[in-house]
Amino acid sequence: MVLGLLMAAAISAILLIDFLPSRRVLLEAGDVGPADILAPYDLTYESEIRTRQAQEAQAASVQEIYDPPDTAVGRQQEVRARQILDYMGTVREDPYASDEQKTAWLSAIPDLQLPPEVVGSIRFLSDENWLEVRDETVRVLVQAMRGEIRESQLAARRRTVPTLISHSLSDREAEIVDAIASELVMANTFYNAARTEEARQLARESTEPIKVSVRKGEAIVREGTLVRPVDIETLDAYGLRQQAVRWESVASSIILALLTTIMLELFVFRLEPSLWTRWRRAIVTFSLIALFVAAAKLMLPPADTVIPYLYPLPALSMLITVLFGPALGVAVGVTVALLATYIAGGALEITVYLVVGTLMGALALGQAERIKAFLRAGLAVALANAAVIFVFGLLAPQQDLLKTTINALVGIVMGGLAASLTLAAFFALATLLDVITPFQLMELSRPTHPLFRQLLLKAPGTYHHTLLVANMAEEAAERIGADGLLARVGTYYHDIGKTARPYFFTENRVGTVNPHERLDPRTSAQIILGHVYDGLELARKYRLPSAVTAFIPEHHGTGVTLAFYRMAVNNADGDGDRVPKEDFSYPGPKPQSRETAITMLADSCEARVRSTEPQSEAEIERIIAETIKARLDDGQLDESDLTLRDLKEIQAAFLSVLKGVFHPRVKYPEPVKVKGADGLEVEV
Repeated sequence: MVLGLLMAAAISAILLIDFLPSRRVLLEAGDVGPADILAPYDLTYESEIRTRQAQEAQAASVQEIYDPPDTAVGRQQEVRARQILDYMGTVREDPYASDEQKTAWLSAIPDLQLPPEVVGSIRFLSDENWLEVRDETVRVLVQAMRGEIRESQLAARRRTVPTLISHSLSDREAEIVDAIASELVMANTFYNAARTEEARQLARESTEPIKVSVRKGEAIVREGTLVRPVDIETLDAYGLRQQAVRWESVASSIILALLTTIMLELFVFRLEPSLWTRWRRAIVTFSLIALFVAAAKLMLPPADTVIPYLYPLPALSMLITVLFGPALGVAVGVTVALLATYIAGGALEITVYLVVGTLMGALALGQAERIKAFLRAGLAVALANAAVIFVFGLLAPQQDLLKTTINALVGIVMGGLAASLTLAAFFALATLLDVITPFQLMELSRPTHPLFRQLLLKAPGTYHHTLLVANMAEEAAERIGADGLLARVGTYYHDIGKTARPYFFTENRVGTVNPHERLDPRTSAQIILGHVYDGLELARKYRLPSAVTAFIPEHHGTGVTLAFYRMAVNNADGDGDRVPKEDFSYPGPKPQSRETAITMLADSCEARVRSTEPQSEAEIERIIAETIKARLDDGQLDESDLTLRDLKEIQAAFLSVLKGVFHPRVKYPEPVKVKGADGLEVEV
């Protein structure tokens, strides 16, 4: 919380630095000029305000665009008219309906609003006259629907319907035709908003920028006159204006700093809570954020230069990614990108440029197991930068290919700069933060490492046991999404303490002599338990990273050396109260990570399978399952974040490795002696 408040305060201070007045005038549009302000030199600039006004004038001059007449509307209305007329004919001829029912039915026809007198005329019209009315209604409707009919023209077109009716019909019949046909006339041409807006946008884009020329000594603002927006624009073009310190600007900066800090703290709390327990890492992370925000303040001024494209924000996300993981790297990078966008005035191109570069750097870097990973990430950032710059350059109303190309080249240079900064800072901070790096792991995995070589020379049995367990741990870790390289390298050194007294461990003994037979169980247990302390001492001596050192005590957890404990209980006549269990227990702690927990399980499973010598794959699988269940029931996995699904994957991984090592083999027959062609006996 304290670090978060300090970071919010630091960001607020950085954002507010530029608000201190440093120019000659403090004016806004609508103010009254305090004095005459004259142009210090000749200047010609493109006026955004006048250009925008000209563009809108051109757009307003574009007429609305309508689609061509839709003939389907006319056919649809003709079909509808025939349906209505057929229905009316059916109602007229219904011998069982009363006059009131017929009137109600005719008045309730959808799409028609027939006056009562027209409904009465329809009911009492003769059959012969009704046939004439029906045919004439269809003919008139078809005639009226020809040509273009817009919504705005619909009322006028309906008023023309009476002029289309044949004079051979009586006034009463013509009234019926008019009432039905005019109601069914519909618009068949519709306004196309998309095409209209496209035409207006083309008109805007075709408008040439308006350039304004100001001569030296010309009055920009007169004393006592109202300051117009165009005057403010001219002052800004000369750099003669500084916005006043307003409480709204101060408040917005503080709110933004608090908001981004809270967002980042919530992210850390939810997904990276371990960062809070390691104050050195938290301080470095927040210091890097403040440093890059300050750099944004210096490199992202609202000026038309290439400097903003050199702002190496992807270096921050890549550095946090390789130190603490891609999730935190993306979160920190996007957070600073939002702050940088605010500093840059909210420009869309800068926003997209920063966010895309940040995401590309963090995601392209990956595990960073080789130097080429940094080169790959730098290249990805460079190409992404160039792509964003070209996209916005090609979309600009006035394309400047030369300027866009120069900016893109600067963006490519920034990609290489970001990768170089990341690599340099990575090596500088990794030791300070005690962060295990893939480069360190690769170095520790070399057989020539002096501590690893001691294991081979002094405890060869443990060495070969370690190699097999390391294969099991790496396979299992990769299956559940853990760090396979860390699991392998940590396993290489988990039993390094056995080099102090190698022959007290079964795998290093040759022959049948067992030194524990001459020792009491407590002494033997202390020797076995001592390999953890010896291993930690060697790890300190050879400066192994803490992430690798953790495998030494955690791969046994707080388990018990059961064989010696049971022997001690038997020697005490079965009275377990006389035998302190802690004298036979490993110091712990229990595995604190998935990788150390996997090594614990792999070590136990390999030892049991090796000692049992199973004769089938099913027997190997049973032993693995029993061993994992025993560790789970004993609570050794409680602090490792392993799930039951992970344990199933780990069991399958162990089986795939062990069945290839301890599979049953064919027993070859004893050699026999046979007499050869030369009479001599040979073994075959």
